Amino acid sequence: MREYEKQFAVCIRNDGYAESLDLRKIYEVLDDPTAASHGMLRVIDEEGEDYLYPRDWFLPIELPQNIAEAIRTIVTSA
Repeated sequence: MREYEKQFAVCIRNDGYAESLDLRKIYEVLDDPTAASHGMLRVIDEEGEDYLYPRDWFLPIELPQNIAEAIRTIVTSA
């Protein structure tokens, strides 16, 4: 498995997907060049599954290493 830097984004829209996406929540983003070429973003949602959502529903953010590591620990232990 290749190592990559974790990417995160904040949800700013969830039209019709309120059960799967919480507004103002930080989500982990998975690298998916094909999805990106179609204006989509692959994120890990509330159930821990990755799904495609419109890219403009999220704002990318950079987290300090310690916060990114804490989020990763929470996600993998859930």
